[in-house]
Amino acid sequence: MDHLPLAAPTTTEEPVGDLVARALADLGVTTAFGVISIHNMPILDAIARQGRIRFVPARGEAGAMNMADAFARVSRGLGVVITSTGTGAGNAAGSQVEALTAGTPLLHITTTIDRAFMDRDRAAIHDVPRQPEMLKAISKAYFRVWEPSGAVDTLLAAARAALTAPTGPVSIEFPVDLQRAKVPGRARPARLHVAPQPPDPAQLDALAEAILRAERPMLWLGGGARGASEAATALVNRGVAAVTSTQGRAVVPEDHPWSLGAFNMTPAAQALYDRADLMVVLGSRLRGNETRNNAMPLPRPLVQVDAEPSQAGRNYPVDMFIAGDARLALEGLLARLPTSLATDAAFLHDVAIARAQSEGALRSALGPYQVVADALLARVPAGRHPFVRDVTLSNSTFGNRYVHLAAPHLGVHALGGGIGQGIAMAIGAAMAGEAKTIALVGDGGAMLMIGELATAADTGADAVFILMNDGGYGVIRNIQDAQYGGRRHYADLLTPDFGTLCRSLRLPHEKVSDIGAFEAALDRALAQEGPCVLEVDMAAIGPFAESFAGPPAGAAGSVR
Repeated sequence: MDHLPLAAPTTTEEPVGDLVARALADLGVTTAFGVISIHNMPILDAIARQGRIRFVPARGEAGAMNMADAFARVSRGLGVVITSTGTGAGNAAGSQVEALTAGTPLLHITTTIDRAFMDRDRAAIHDVPRQPEMLKAISKAYFRVWEPSGAVDTLLAAARAALTAPTGPVSIEFPVDLQRAKVPGRARPARLHVAPQPPDPAQLDALAEAILRAERPMLWLGGGARGASEAATALVNRGVAAVTSTQGRAVVPEDHPWSLGAFNMTPAAQALYDRADLMVVLGSRLRGNETRNNAMPLPRPLVQVDAEPSQAGRNYPVDMFIAGDARLALEGLLARLPTSLATDAAFLHDVAIARAQSEGALRSALGPYQVVADALLARVPAGRHPFVRDVTLSNSTFGNRYVHLAAPHLGVHALGGGIGQGIAMAIGAAMAGEAKTIALVGDGGAMLMIGELATAADTGADAVFILMNDGGYGVIRNIQDAQYGGRRHYADLLTPDFGTLCRSLRLPHEKVSDIGAFEAALDRALAQEGPCVLEVDMAAIGPFAESFAGPPAGAAGSVR
């Protein structure tokens, strides 16, 4: 083994805040998000002076967390958010729950008061004695830096934890006095190497034999397989059918004839599951809202591959569990299998038919909004646009399934089901994307973080916000109609005149009240530089052809 030579320790002393800023840049961090405060100024001052990282000042910590989350997903790197002590850190909590749900590799660099007063409940400004307990509850891991000499090494440990499968958000506290403390500088740039977990070769041997015996094998690809596109597509090309979770979309190309895409709960999909004689689940938790709360019958034998051993058989009993990285597992299978499998050709043909049937059934339910769905289908994958979706009526119907993604990392949605995160996520995606970000948001959810439109205008985030305005919570109304005898309470909202709001922010805005005008309006929005809002007046255009009344796990939910 080669050993790197040790550098002589430096005699120059630097503030810890400077060392933290430099270490982040050495690790490849180019963009960070957050809100400046009295407790994080030493780190942010260093970031500004060094000029190696762009800091995006959000209007709130919740938005900053969503921005960092989406940036990490689209860039396929480490997200960084910097918040303050107490309430500032707490403001980010809901959005960090989303990052935890999605397994986003993210560093939440937060602060606390001077070490002399920490954990003593002495009412120092911004002090929350139980801040560590809060952070532990919403983090994959939690760290606190006590000694200035260990600041960079603790930061590296936190980054390693965030990037090691199962990935997730990691919180690290830097007391404000420690950020100012001076220590000898580091002669060597910060470095980090995270190796994926290899699967057991003997288990891969057994799985390869099972695939060879199967006539109608299938893959279920989840978010944990997002880095395994090449290997997954190669295996499908050899004769294995595929279906994805919403988070696993485009691991196999969305237009592949042997993939159901994310049409994973339709009657046509279930008919295929009933005929399949093997399913291999890679990097998916088989979430309740994609499996009817785990009551949807899946093929047997059922094999699960996951980097997190505790996921074994959690939602479905499995016949084999393989702990390991999805890409390495698929590459291992490719090495053990022939270039063409003796798969039932009729079964593969039926996958394409089932996909077409599922898409057709969904499209027929859209009514006038077929125009929106088809316009996005024609543009999102072709332009390799990051596609961000908030929890809206439109996303629940066509955004999550019908509109194709060009690659797995270009799809960003609120996996945890919390509304109001789309505007901020679109800003983060725009900071990482090479093409203009397209965001599908609703008026109800938009109001939760409407202030982040100012961040979009301020930073010039290259995004078009398609604002579907039905004057409230459309999905809630439909659920009330379907399950509560039509009694509607609290779902109708006063929303602003978005045109006036956008003008006050010098943000371009166009309103579509005739669905026939949408496609041309979308092209104008895409042609503009920087952010803009394209508002769709759903009250003027009319309802969907069929009501969407909640996720399929619900009593009255649509299977579309």
